[in-house]
Amino acid sequence: MRPFMIALALMLAAVPQLQAADAPPHIAAAVAAAERSPADRERDARDKPAALMEFAGITEGMKIADVFGGGGYWTELLARAVGPNGHVRLVNNPAYLQFAAKDLKPRFEGNRLPNAELRVVETCDLKLGRDAYDLILIFMSYHDLYYVDEKDGWPAIDASHFLDQLHDALKPGGRLLIIDHAAVAGSGSAPAQDLHRIDEAFAKQDIASHGFELEKTWDGLRNPADDYSKIVFDPAVRGKTDRFTHLYRRR
Repeated sequence: MRPFMIALALMLAAVPQLQAADAPPHIAAAVAAAERSPADRERDARDKPAALMEFAGITEGMKIADVFGGGGYWTELLARAVGPNGHVRLVNNPAYLQFAAKDLKPRFEGNRLPNAELRVVETCDLKLGRDAYDLILIFMSYHDLYYVDEKDGWPAIDASHFLDQLHDALKPGGRLLIIDHAAVAGSGSAPAQDLHRIDEAFAKQDIASHGFELEKTWDGLRNPADDYSKIVFDPAVRGKTDRFTHLYRRR
């Protein structure tokens, strides 16, 4: 039995590399870059970056905003994928900056990502400009638009204004990529407060009401065995939640 388990573990460890090898060359090269950290490589098995970037249509030369991108895992991958003629802006608010500070220093030191930048802004003014981006990504943070914890530095966000800013920042036809933790159907935005989850149907309606059209979805991060009653940080589900993936187009 032990040799079988060892072989199975090796097979599972190889899955992200196999996925990357099947991706377009610029995406495969981004995932395989030797300069990426061991921690990022470990995360690949959970977040399937090659498959997700291919789903989102990431091409060389794109201009992308990674909103609430935290420590910059996706910023680095996207910067490598879009190449020297593309650009990625990592956008954090002060609360996310404090949360991710230890990861950001090595991410950006020594100009290791020359086509990426970090901006820290308040959510009332994301400073993204107009008609500027080919794609905006919010990875597992859309629900934070409906989360409030003023005691710990997370004030209420005007979600409607926030989404309008994203719409205006995208080029006509630009895309918005949303990945988030699913909640019980019909629960709306309420689970964001206690569980850091959000109802998928609510997300579709909310985002569509701000000038976006749902173009397609992807099931690569779904997990039907997830327990929607548990907060996403519960050890029983952490890293294994059911995550929906939506790609919207600016109308």
